[in-house]
Amino acid sequence: MHVVMFADQHVETSGGAQVAMRLQRTFLERAGHTVTIVAPRRHGHGLPGAADEGYVDLPSIAVPTDREYSALWPGRRALAAAERGIARRVAAGAPLPDLVHVQADYWGAVLGYRLARRLRIPVVHTMHNRVDVGLAATVPAPRLALRLLNAWRRRALPGSGPGSDGWGYLRGLAAGAGAVTAPSQHFARRLEEHGVFSPVDVVWNGIDDDALAAVAPPETRGGLVWVGRMSPEKRLLPFLAAYADSGIVLPVEVIGSGFERNAAERLVRERGIADRVTFAGRLPYRETLARIAGSAALVQTSIGFETQGMTPFEAAQLGTPAIVSDPDVARELDGACWEVASAADERGRVAALAAALARAAADLAEGTAPEPSARVRAEFLQSSRTAAMIAIYARVLGR
Repeated sequence: MHVVMFADQHVETSGGAQVAMRLQRTFLERAGHTVTIVAPRRHGHGLPGAADEGYVDLPSIAVPTDREYSALWPGRRALAAAERGIARRVAAGAPLPDLVHVQADYWGAVLGYRLARRLRIPVVHTMHNRVDVGLAATVPAPRLALRLLNAWRRRALPGSGPGSDGWGYLRGLAAGAGAVTAPSQHFARRLEEHGVFSPVDVVWNGIDDDALAAVAPPETRGGLVWVGRMSPEKRLLPFLAAYADSGIVLPVEVIGSGFERNAAERLVRERGIADRVTFAGRLPYRETLARIAGSAALVQTSIGFETQGMTPFEAAQLGTPAIVSDPDVARELDGACWEVASAADERGRVAALAAALARAAADLAEGTAPEPSARVRAEFLQSSRTAAMIAIYARVLGR
């Protein structure tokens, strides 16, 4: 079959959803299917995958705060560009599209649903993000933003129904879907509880089987590693503050990019921990896995935002325990991690994280770190996740 995926950001940029889509494409093509990924064009030179025929890059503008990412208006021009790109693939020998797989929340979602309507093919929608939590962390007036977003959604997708909050927005998108999937049990449960869709299929984002096999077991393990996008919802700055407060001496490596990097480096200097904190920037996927494998523990600090939180699961596959701030993610890991205690405000959350870091350092020194779950290690391979998704595609297509 020919699956057309839609993303809000190009899949060669940083982010868990982007990593998941790249892996899904690889394993779908390995199973004999065709995948076309439609996303905003990146800005810059010498970009990875620039000549990849599987990418349809749409006219876009760079995001001023972080030029790795782009934005676009999902109007007629963008839709026409998507159609031309897909037509080029078909003219080159690809089969006609069988279904659209939306893995987006904003312009990518609208374009995906519009294209599916025009081609009269079904939609499978993987919901990667808590829209309400993400906006609350990144815009000054999130409630107003959600009302405006819903108004735009109703206009862009006529018949998508009412709604003024984040769940109403997702509910409106899912009104056009043949199936909705979520990358975790806890997010699937919340989608069902808020009437977004039912039932929601749970298909974890997996780890690359080949990349996992290629990671050599470390001879020794180092300090702590934090991996992610440097933006407020990921809570890098509170982590660095908690690390400074904890007084532990385990070194920290921060992997990733984003507009909070300057603030993070300034905090590290001001707190006197620059000799123990290294900023590695964005690294290739396999190198990131190798760094996680060589670490004593991974730290994941977002709360309420992650619909899966891939890095603790990647760490589990590599035998690296995790320090986890989000209780839902901790439960998905079968509790095989250091769970940070909940608190009523950010000051309390930083204190709780500092305490968890100190507890983890002591356990690591004593050799009593938690063991990653055997179930997670068995079920997180991308090959098994792709097989599950193909079964959903077949169901939606009636095959």
